Amino acid sequence: MTKKETFFNYILEGNTTKGDFIPVGAAMLDGETVTGAHVKVPLKTMNRHGLIAGATGTGKTKSLQVLAENLSNKGIPILLMDIKGDLSGLAQPSPGHAKIDERHEKIGLPFEAKAFPVEILTLSEQNGVRLRATISEFGPVLLSRILDLTETQSGIVAVIFQYCDDNKLPLLDLKDFKKILQYATQEGKAEFTEAYGRISTSSTGAILRKIVELEQQGADLFFGETSFDTQDLLRVDENGRGYINIIRLTDIQDRPKLFSTFMLSLLAEIYSTFPEQGDSDRPELIMFIDEAHLIFDEASKALLSQIESIVKLIRSKGVGLYFVTQSPTDVPEAVLGQLGLKIQHALRAFTAKDRKAIKLTAQNYPDSAYYDTEDILTSLGIGEALVSALDEKGRPTPLAATMMRAPMSRMDVLTDSELKTLLSESKLVKKYNEDIDRESAYELLNKKIKEAEAEEAKEKAKKEQEAIKKAESKRKTSSSRRRSSTRMNPIVKVLTSATFIRSVFGILTKVMKK
Repeated sequence: MTKKETFFNYILEGNTTKGDFIPVGAAMLDGETVTGAHVKVPLKTMNRHGLIAGATGTGKTKSLQVLAENLSNKGIPILLMDIKGDLSGLAQPSPGHAKIDERHEKIGLPFEAKAFPVEILTLSEQNGVRLRATISEFGPVLLSRILDLTETQSGIVAVIFQYCDDNKLPLLDLKDFKKILQYATQEGKAEFTEAYGRISTSSTGAILRKIVELEQQGADLFFGETSFDTQDLLRVDENGRGYINIIRLTDIQDRPKLFSTFMLSLLAEIYSTFPEQGDSDRPELIMFIDEAHLIFDEASKALLSQIESIVKLIRSKGVGLYFVTQSPTDVPEAVLGQLGLKIQHALRAFTAKDRKAIKLTAQNYPDSAYYDTEDILTSLGIGEALVSALDEKGRPTPLAATMMRAPMSRMDVLTDSELKTLLSESKLVKKYNEDIDRESAYELLNKKIKEAEAEEAKEKAKKEQEAIKKAESKRKTSSSRRRSSTRMNPIVKVLTSATFIRSVFGILTKVMKK
């Protein structure tokens, strides 16, 4: 057998699957596509997470698009983090091109242009389905980790949540949480000290500063109602295709704290609400996180630890996480070791640092008798990638330099009019985009403070009235005493009267004359 025939059989044997799968392209040998040597990703192992990496302009986004389209066709819902704003074109069919036809002829797969069911979501004031969560849904542990609090500060947050639970005070948004922090060390200080112990003003001040930092990145838009129900990510259309939910993040690229906060809360909510899947033949939901370094670069140690834990555990819920970034080194090793599917586009060796990164990247892939991995990483063309997946028994498939198939949808963004039409037809926009500010901790505490102030004012007025009455009574008593002291009895009156004095004086005068 020739080298090409041996390679063909090697690829086919390594990509044999009894269950459903996605063909992502055809393997390449010595720079040439081996038609029909299809590289497949079994659906059964797609909840084992993955990585799409490569230098800018090498085709990462198109590979993401291909995977999302084919998963949707299989009835599997998708969640995409669209940082660059170039994925909304999934809602429109590809216009086609001669180069696409040429590529698919080499691969040996048919090409069909089609649109996919898309829902546009947003964390900010951009058009789309508003994503929100309440402070209560975060809970004290997750909120403390997001704010990167000390152990003492985290303890205070736990006490705050307990107080709100005990007193039926809903914590919905950041103004609720800020208000209760203020109340704990001011108006409600005595109440807190008696029931929960003394709370330090320096600690609450530090927590407030962390909250203000989060607010400055736009978190006040994220916290509140109506909370997004993660079950709405699992919808399929009337044709049985999974919805592709695209979160528009183009305006929060410079706010990584908000992005990390949202991601962690979403993963935690999915993990707590999705049922265990066991050894399922297909995933329930696949999430693609574009520009994944934004999560990891700004994350605290506590936050990274939480992400690593969720990555390890969430696959049991049938959820696959796919990180899209320029280099595998952008992803922490503890997370990288959990990723089953790796699609590695070309890397560029411009500097010594680049060459070192390439060497490290090559070590993440299985050895191959057909490739020098370090060399091929720098020679891959646009739309070509090294692919290694997990087969149905959890073993890595043969490493294959792959010509990736082209997206079936438009490789460009929607126009303003197309986006407006898409949103006008959305059921979720109507469900989640109404602003609700029901009575919660902020309003209830203000009411409680006003009632306490009114009661205090009433008590003060009562005491003032009592003081006035007491003073008036005292004045009357004193006046009465003065009047009684100047009132003469009849004998004194007679003795001191002018007539009596004149009579006595006259008698005395007569006696003296005699």
